[in-house]
Amino acid sequence: MSSILSFGQKSASSSSTSVNKKNYPPTSEVITTPPPEAVPKKKWNYDQAQLKMIEQLREYTKTLLIPESDPYHPWEKRFLADPGCHPRYCRAAKWKFEDAKKRIKETLEWRREFKPELIQPGDVGIEAETGKIILTGFDADARPILYMRPGRENTETSPRQIRHLIYNLERAIDFMPPGQEQVAIIIDYKSATSQSNPSISTGRKVLNILQNHYVERLGRGLVINMPWWINAFFSGISPFLDPITRDKIRFNPKLVELVPESQLDAEFGGQYNFQYDFKVYWKTVTEFCHIAEDGSRVDNEGKKWYPPLGNGIKAASEGLVPKQGAISTGQVAKANGDSSSAGEGGRTEEVAAAGTGASVAATYAAEQKHIEAEGKAAEPSPQDSTADEVADGVGAMDIAAAPTKPGAPTGDVVFDHPPSKSEQKEARASMEARGTL
Repeated sequence: MSSILSFGQKSASSSSTSVNKKNYPPTSEVITTPPPEAVPKKKWNYDQAQLKMIEQLREYTKTLLIPESDPYHPWEKRFLADPGCHPRYCRAAKWKFEDAKKRIKETLEWRREFKPELIQPGDVGIEAETGKIILTGFDADARPILYMRPGRENTETSPRQIRHLIYNLERAIDFMPPGQEQVAIIIDYKSATSQSNPSISTGRKVLNILQNHYVERLGRGLVINMPWWINAFFSGISPFLDPITRDKIRFNPKLVELVPESQLDAEFGGQYNFQYDFKVYWKTVTEFCHIAEDGSRVDNEGKKWYPPLGNGIKAASEGLVPKQGAISTGQVAKANGDSSSAGEGGRTEEVAAAGTGASVAATYAAEQKHIEAEGKAAEPSPQDSTADEVADGVGAMDIAAAPTKPGAPTGDVVFDHPPSKSEQKEARASMEARGTL
């Protein structure tokens, strides 16, 4: 299951960058925050028509929000309150409004059924025992790194494997610092076999979830140590991959050029000699992300909590919430008051998000909660939320600008030879034996 996100069209070399891990002291410490030199560099620039569409999509999802009587209401409200949520769906739909509406509606329906925020650690813990998916460290752009190692597969194919992958994606979102909304994935096929690779049918299911319900979340996919036999699996799922996703994948890249050495596993040329210890790892991630046994969240005092989404769990635990009019991560405000509700936290003060330099103001939801508690305000009219207000939120950010369309892939694609007839026959026989072709 840990290899779902990688793809290719040719047989790849099994070579990789490695160093002697004895050169660096071993550690089981999980890196949960980026180093000072790793900062988000991407900022989406939107024109007035795009800003208007973002606001229209927000208004549309207000009509879809489930009733407050539904136990899942706070989590759905939290998802929609993420400043980057609606812009991501507009970008994924290539700014076709009807497609954006369809996509986000389908995601809300999927989340109501799957409830990814409430996956219980005890449910998927067995999947994490061998470290086939590990969340630790950050790339040069402060993206959390998910290491996926199919060779460490320890369970049979099941829905729990998919829940485990989704659980890790949710934790990666927790790790994201203000200014970052994407994850970096390093997929290592060392020691993997055709039997440890997921079936094509399972691959398609996971691709559907990731491409349709975690839109614009993959920032970089780095695939190393690819064996020749993986071509059979890739050929079965590649037709379902979005071209934009393909543009984010690099095969056998120089990882030290993309990840600070202090964050990169020593096995791949870094100085981080990480020794996986399940008990240490699981406890660290669970506590850092404030996960309760039932999958919900608890605050620093152990009380039930709906942390605001969009700037990472560390910022949320420090009382930071999205600012009014924000359409991207990194624009935060300090909340002074009750922070038990999703996206709400009493009166706020302007602060600058660490690593972003963004000047921020009070969030709409937080300010309304404070005023209404004092009986001084009525329900605001729909026209109060305008594209101009959203544009002001963009202007407050000073993260380096990036185009809205991704460029061509960079880095070399290394293949030692095309698969021979005997290799193709062996791969097909293996896949047919598993019922995946």
